[in-house]
Amino acid sequence: MTNVFTRMIDSVTADIHEFLDKKEKKNPVSSLNHYLRQSEKEKEKVKHLIERQYQLRNEFMTEYHKADDLAKKRLHQANIAKKADEQDLYEHAMREYESYHERATRMKEAREEAVGQIDRLERNYEEMKHKLKEMNLKRMELMGRENIARAKKKMNDVFDDTGSQSFARFNELDRYIKGIEEKVNRDYYHTTFDSKIAALERELHEVADENIQK
Repeated sequence: MTNVFTRMIDSVTADIHEFLDKKEKKNPVSSLNHYLRQSEKEKEKVKHLIERQYQLRNEFMTEYHKADDLAKKRLHQANIAKKADEQDLYEHAMREYESYHERATRMKEAREEAVGQIDRLERNYEEMKHKLKEMNLKRMELMGRENIARAKKKMNDVFDDTGSQSFARFNELDRYIKGIEEKVNRDYYHTTFDSKIAALERELHEVADENIQK
């Protein structure tokens, strides 16, 4: 059982850089996402195995106490049979005592082994969680670099002066905006021109009226 746990944990806690070297380099983010999803599933399996190991530890202890109590009971009964000079009862009690005593010893050792396994598994489980956290951070870094690369490529496509479709659309939009600006300026000029002429005309009429009155 220990070897099964160890192999499972070791397979999940593989070094990040070694993983990236072995995986498809054309799309490392996609490969890392897939590996992380698989690793998270394996991590949950290990968590359940550790929980099961705790249950086994408690079950071993329960069985140990049962066997130990029965061994003590049969040993006491053997002493009584011996004092009463009941050889058959004495031999039967001693055989059962030895059987229960052997079982108690075995359950005690199994419980101690389970405790040692739990301690080691929990340390490895914590290491696994740290590794997965590092890999998630690595994924964020890769995604950031990938986004920057895509943004730069998009900008290069837009501002490329080789007559690409994106650049043609950009130029068309630029000309359209400039056309709107020119129209607004012309309308403004005509509006202000008419206003200025009207004002001059009023001033001329006022001067003419003053001269007539004089």
